[in-house]
Amino acid sequence: MKRLGDIDLAIVLTGLTVAGLLVMMAGEWLVGGESAHMLLIGGAALAYGAGGVPAGWRALESLFKEHVLDIDLLMVVAAVAAAVVGAPLEGGVLLALFSISTTLEERAMGRARRAIEALMALRPETALRRMPDGRVEDIPAAELAVGDVVVLRPGARVPADGVIASGRGALDEANITGESMPVSKEPGEQVFEATVNLDGVLDVRVSRTVGESTVARMIKLVTEAQAARAPSEAFSAWFGQRYTVAVMAGAVIAFLAVWWLGHGWHEALYRSATLLVAASPCAIVISVPAAILSALSAAARGGVLFKGGVALENLAAVRTFAFDKTGTLTTGRAAISDVVTIGIDEPAFLAQLAGLEAQSEHHIADALRREIEARGIRPTVVADVRSIPSEGIVGRDAEGKIWAGNRRLAERMGAVPEIPALQAIAGNSHTVIYLGRGQRLLGAVSVADTIRKSSADALEALRRNGVSRIIMMTGDRRPVADRIGGELGLAPDEIHAELLPEDKVRLVGALGDGGKVAYVGDGVNDAAALARADVGIAMGAAGSEVALQAADVALLSEDMERLADAHRLAQRTVSIIRQNLAFALGAMAVLVTGGLFFQLPLPLAVLGHEGGTVLVVLNGLRLLTDPIRRDRGVTVHAAVGRQALRHRRRVPRLR
Repeated sequence: MKRLGDIDLAIVLTGLTVAGLLVMMAGEWLVGGESAHMLLIGGAALAYGAGGVPAGWRALESLFKEHVLDIDLLMVVAAVAAAVVGAPLEGGVLLALFSISTTLEERAMGRARRAIEALMALRPETALRRMPDGRVEDIPAAELAVGDVVVLRPGARVPADGVIASGRGALDEANITGESMPVSKEPGEQVFEATVNLDGVLDVRVSRTVGESTVARMIKLVTEAQAARAPSEAFSAWFGQRYTVAVMAGAVIAFLAVWWLGHGWHEALYRSATLLVAASPCAIVISVPAAILSALSAAARGGVLFKGGVALENLAAVRTFAFDKTGTLTTGRAAISDVVTIGIDEPAFLAQLAGLEAQSEHHIADALRREIEARGIRPTVVADVRSIPSEGIVGRDAEGKIWAGNRRLAERMGAVPEIPALQAIAGNSHTVIYLGRGQRLLGAVSVADTIRKSSADALEALRRNGVSRIIMMTGDRRPVADRIGGELGLAPDEIHAELLPEDKVRLVGALGDGGKVAYVGDGVNDAAALARADVGIAMGAAGSEVALQAADVALLSEDMERLADAHRLAQRTVSIIRQNLAFALGAMAVLVTGGLFFQLPLPLAVLGHEGGTVLVVLNGLRLLTDPIRRDRGVTVHAAVGRQALRHRRRVPRLR
């Protein structure tokens, strides 16, 4: 929006239009004689110049450049017609109210987009890069390359996505994931651009440039989402364009009809101008985007990204949710409960297992790696690693080919685990990971995954939202799946275990026979199922390229309750869209009927039309006050920005 210094040009023009209207009113009602005439002329010139000329210019640009009859054209024609028939005051009222409502709409839409602007403002402009000789230089963050090491002092914002190379500290990730509590970070853990280092000095190795960071992708996704039209929004735009043409044609027909019935051209023009105002579809056209943009902005502030209004409306209609287990309903941070080795000592067994799992991105592999390292066991070096979806991982170390995975992979390798000790741990409800070389089985570990604290509450909230079916899908064994599903209160027939990726896709497709289906997964092994579902929802997607590509909705946090909040927000958005459309159509029907059959005065048509437009915009903006997990979204988001700026002023730069 153009600006004059710090003052909004739209506000200035609106103020001048209102001032012109007040001058006209003074000349009409308060002052007599020649002075009144001069006031009317001067006020009309000011109101029509400030309120009519910009709107007319916009309308002509739309007409000649885009071949579209804009709503602005309806208002300007109606105002000019009022002046021609000797009612410039009514035309001034129309231009003033139209200018006020347009300014409110623009500022409302701007407010709905400011979440992204705030996010961009949090991105640090400079970074402290550590040179090979140990020196530290202050450079623009945009110049950072993958592999560079940057120094983070307490209070500094992370200049680019990366991995901690050295140091330990707590980071505030509220502006990315919405997580309200600081997150402790250690070497090897990922950090995201624009998050705040609260304590400790960290060396971070850049893993993504500024242009490819999580923040950059969030901005891109939300920008695309705001540009992508939902079905309701597309309908309102389609209806508005065609209806505007019909209104213009109807006004001409009304003029000719009134004139043909014996009324003078003055009366005929006045009636047609009233019809133009009464039948203008402003409220219909603006009602849907006001709600969609507000909802997208509210969700983004709470760490939930929708890929457009289509995903938002589809999510509102979902009554069946299918969940991946590991890393979604559960934390994926399992603990080793039993270790059984065959012909090898336990430390050597765990070292080989950790070396192989170090190449895997699976949540259980990460948990195994962490716990083995915590025992002080150094992983062996494994190369030529290849992942086998839903089965395990194979590679090669100094002794030859090595593999680790579930029973299906063990059987594929010809290493059937029939040893009593292995059968004992396989009989419990924990996940069992086998390790072997070719057909030789080296042993197995039993690990127990834990349910997220938020999972049970999230599933219950979804049921309160009207979700009729909740299904769990996993590649894990049946006892493990039954244990997790039972703890979450799922019915036995809603628990599906030992599934391959293609099995999940098939099941999601079969569930679609009963309506729209949402699939919630971690975005890696579940990419195909995410794409197959009506709404794919990637869990904990901050930094995950696969998740952001495959899903329709990305939860940047691992808080499951945000999913239920997003579902409720989508339902409320659709409800508000319906309210807006019903109100706009009803108000327009009343105004048109009054203009055609009851000689509705032009000022009342103006008040009804502009008042209705403002009301639907304000109704849509109510969604901005209903963000995802309010206590961890809006408040924290704003506070982090202020905190980062305070820290930046307080903490001296390294030179």
